[in-house]
Amino acid sequence: MKNYLNFETDIKNLEDELEKLKDPYNQGGLSEVDTNKISKTQQELDEKLKEIYSSLDHWQTTMVARHEDRPKSKFFIDNLFEDFISLEGDRYYGEDKSVITGFGKFNGQSVLVIGQEKGENLESRIERNFGMMRPEGYRKTIRLMELADKFSIPIISFIDTPGAYPGVGAEERGQAEAIAKSIECCMKLKVPTLSVVIGEGGSGGAIALASSSKVIMLENAIYSVISPEGCATILWRDPKKMLDAAQAMKLSAKDLFDLKVIDEIIPEPLGGAHRDRNLILSNVRESISKNLNLYKELSAEEILEQRKNKFLKIGRNKGFISNPENLSTIDHNKNNIEKFYDKNKKNIFIIAASLVAATFLTIYFL
Repeated sequence: MKNYLNFETDIKNLEDELEKLKDPYNQGGLSEVDTNKISKTQQELDEKLKEIYSSLDHWQTTMVARHEDRPKSKFFIDNLFEDFISLEGDRYYGEDKSVITGFGKFNGQSVLVIGQEKGENLESRIERNFGMMRPEGYRKTIRLMELADKFSIPIISFIDTPGAYPGVGAEERGQAEAIAKSIECCMKLKVPTLSVVIGEGGSGGAIALASSSKVIMLENAIYSVISPEGCATILWRDPKKMLDAAQAMKLSAKDLFDLKVIDEIIPEPLGGAHRDRNLILSNVRESISKNLNLYKELSAEEILEQRKNKFLKIGRNKGFISNPENLSTIDHNKNNIEKFYDKNKKNIFIIAASLVAATFLTIYFL
């Protein structure tokens, strides 16, 4: 059974009509299939999908990103990677089933795959905690990212979470520290890292894994610091103002691409990724392949430098810095000063001591 959003009533009616035309035996009597009417109805359906999905507002985009039938991380992992071996546990506390991790092969190349998984039905959603990771989940990904870095294996992450789990137990086990450590780990890696936001990219729960060399979003995905409902509750004390909040937050792929927060938008089939899983699978495969090839000629230091510059220049393209493309040179200048100090520490101390002594002698004799 298909699930429809509240703005898809016309689409639902046309699809129901199309199903009846394709299967006339369900209408109480035998009749011939009217191919002309089927073609006409299909054309009307395509036009209606184009009309609605070409003018989605920010809240409607959020609803599409959360659609029940939208392909999840497990779907992409099962269909994009060969010889996938799942690895579990953080070696401190336990396993977190809201994130799938393991090594596999993409086009014959070994990769580490990380996927935040919401689940496909009620039972699996409860088991997966609706994609909300606990501290042990982040510590598991840190353990495996460091392992991948050690053996120069690229990392591919699929982001789909409303946010990190806010439960008491998670906070007691160090949720904030685990997220911070995960971001730090992502930024220090010397291997290519790709993050694909396939649905919701919510709060620190998403950025903990999306601090990557390339951040890619599906066309109807969202990526934000907080949910629209949460933002509306905080700012206006009214969760019903989520439309205003969604618009103000600029959480859509187009907005974030314009702001240079993300690097690429993967186009979705007409009507959303859930309407043609084979096409969205092909588009994601093409994007991952293209981006992995970009890093084949770069050294480990160049990969690290590129990622550092990417995040340093977010929001600075209209500022006072003359060269926002290479902001990490600031660090090099600091390092050069430190090196000069270490090399000439003894001479600097002698000169400083001489100046102090001369000052005291001058004061004494005067």
